[in-house]
Amino acid sequence: MISGRWIMFYSSLVTDCYRLPTTDHRFSRKVSPMSHIYAQLNPGKRVLMGPGPSDVHPRVLQAMIAPLVGHLDPYFLKVMDETKALLQYVFETTNEFAIPVSGTGSAGMETCLCNLIEPGDEVVVCVGGYFADRMCQMVERCGGRLIRMAGAWGKPFAPDEIAKRLQTCHPKLVAIVHAETSTGVLQPLDEIAHVVHEHGALFLVDTVASLGGAHVKVDAWGIDACYSGSQKCLSCPPGLAPLTLNDRAMSAIQNRKTKVQSWYFDMSLVKNYWGGDRVYHHTAPVNMNYALREALLIVYEEGLEHGIARHALNYRAFKAGIEAMGLKFFVDEPYRAPMINPILAPDGIDELKVRRRLLTEYGIEIGGGLGALKGKAWRVGLMGQSSSKDHVLLFLSALEQVLRAEGHRVKDSGVTAASGVYSV
Repeated sequence: MISGRWIMFYSSLVTDCYRLPTTDHRFSRKVSPMSHIYAQLNPGKRVLMGPGPSDVHPRVLQAMIAPLVGHLDPYFLKVMDETKALLQYVFETTNEFAIPVSGTGSAGMETCLCNLIEPGDEVVVCVGGYFADRMCQMVERCGGRLIRMAGAWGKPFAPDEIAKRLQTCHPKLVAIVHAETSTGVLQPLDEIAHVVHEHGALFLVDTVASLGGAHVKVDAWGIDACYSGSQKCLSCPPGLAPLTLNDRAMSAIQNRKTKVQSWYFDMSLVKNYWGGDRVYHHTAPVNMNYALREALLIVYEEGLEHGIARHALNYRAFKAGIEAMGLKFFVDEPYRAPMINPILAPDGIDELKVRRRLLTEYGIEIGGGLGALKGKAWRVGLMGQSSSKDHVLLFLSALEQVLRAEGHRVKDSGVTAASGVYSV
């Protein structure tokens, strides 16, 4: 029989083992004992109408809590195959290489650039916004010879101006953004691809904001390398970067004279994991891939054409509402991306204060301006699950109330104008 004295001794020993030290002797500084009680996560309900992420369908969240399996488990290999087929569908391609890279949209950008660029390669980047500028920074880190083709924020690039620029250099790669999240420009691509290929270069396109909300015709437009992000029009949480490479791009990777500077993003290695051999490369984020597969399946079930038409309809209603209120868009009508639109703040209105009131009073999250638009515009997203009639009408109503409260005279009812579009 154990005596009470031994029980007391053992109890104090266990307690001492789990007690936080009051002094950390390694650094000779005081360490406060645990005094804060951490609450469970509860961010509250948000209506996500910024430049990303977008709202996520409950099916996608449910997929994320499905039982975890190993990254080489036969069930997960089947999920990989289905995800690949669904990515081919949204990219409108028959490319054998269509995978999600483990990382956010910027990981997709870096993957394409570091695989296709070797030190000394000339690379033309068409810069008309914040994220094209990020491409420039990555080109230089890859050792490429950057040829920065600067354009005006809010304006697309014309094929003839790109052709003229390519006559003065010999680039291996030409890169451009399809839907520039910072400006709201939707860049026409098909004629540009023809110009790029005439000069023997590879054509790289950023579709982080457009994939799933507008056509991305990889094959028909002659896009050699294309990347996106999971969290915008695909309506999956951030964490994966879908991308696709055609045979020309894969050949350029396989015939490199130097190794890809990133082991993790080296597609000559990763392709063996996603291909038939299933050679281990890294531990894939299994549940994030579950989520992406489910998000892509939702896009497939709606139908790509129907989804693109939905984005276009909600943009038209949004446009009618914004213009009825007397507000102005940053981008001219023919080149607006339906999924992301910067709206210029009226004179005398603090755009940050308006955003804060929308968030605290209505739970609506929108984005502020970047770069040249910082402090001057609101970036309103109508992406994926966030592209809906309910979201459009709620936002227009809330914005009108906030602007009136801030002393701005609103011209007419945005909700009435948008409702007229939906009633047709």
